[in-house]
Amino acid sequence: MSHFFQDSVFWVELDKIKPNPYQPRREFDEAELKSLADSIRQYGLLQALVVTRTEVPREDGGLAVEYELIAGERRLRASKIAGLSQVPVLIKSGEESGLMKLELAIIENVQREDLNAVDRARAFDRLASEFGLKHVDIAKKIGKSREYVSNTMRILALPDDMLSALAEGQIAEGHTRPLLMLIERPDEQRTLFKEIIHKKMPVREAELIARGIAFERARKRESLNDPEIATLEHQLSESLGTRVKIEAKEKGGKIHIDYFSPDDLRFILEALKNREKRGEHGMLNDHIAKVGDQESQSDGEHPRNVSFEPEEKKEQDFDTDDMYSISNFSV
Repeated sequence: MSHFFQDSVFWVELDKIKPNPYQPRREFDEAELKSLADSIRQYGLLQALVVTRTEVPREDGGLAVEYELIAGERRLRASKIAGLSQVPVLIKSGEESGLMKLELAIIENVQREDLNAVDRARAFDRLASEFGLKHVDIAKKIGKSREYVSNTMRILALPDDMLSALAEGQIAEGHTRPLLMLIERPDEQRTLFKEIIHKKMPVREAELIARGIAFERARKRESLNDPEIATLEHQLSESLGTRVKIEAKEKGGKIHIDYFSPDDLRFILEALKNREKRGEHGMLNDHIAKVGDQESQSDGEHPRNVSFEPEEKKEQDFDTDDMYSISNFSV
């Protein structure tokens, strides 16, 4: 293309400008476009669109001029709404690569903060997948950190309906963090997503819920890695008729017993009292004795004290005879 056209501003018929096929932005707010169109009617288009200019052969042997938009999709759409027939354009080299067109479109939108989180993530993903750019390279091109790029792209792991809700503003970008915490627990993720929308849940509250679920998963995984703890939990649950969780620590631990009504609580307390009166320490006593015997045989090591304490009390040592007192359980 002649240097006369390159990087120069000209007035071009609006209907001759084709949209950028690499445009990363998919959603355009109609109210904002109308507002921009009103401004363009009053003051004109104050910033030129960026386009490429190419000459293509026509059937009659002549040449036809085509323009393809690189940057300025929002202004182009608003100009059409405003009824303009011509717009100012900055003509770049017609040999721009697809990568360059995508880069320019992304950079313009990122600088103007025009892209929603989903479009931004998809744009970064295209730079990585179609053009082989690493996250650090993308970060340098848009003036952001590598962590910003990586965290932005992570949201694409969410289901499509959650991405749609994010793009439409039903949930905030901050809500994607707790939802991503539950990526391996789709049922809980789905429930939390619905709660966020229906209750307009703040990001902080959603994060606390997600962390609690993730912690429970990690706790269960640890229990599964300790067959004895898992067996004790199961046997206690069977004996008391409710869910029991054993939280083992380096020294001692805690037992958490669930109840769902006052009657449940009375039943559990009565069962524990009866066991204490009868002196039936059962499986827990056998387990503690076994642990004590094993550790007392270690060279230079003291026996391990396994204690069960109320959740809100400080850790303390108990005599074996008091180990199963009802005051040592948290319900």
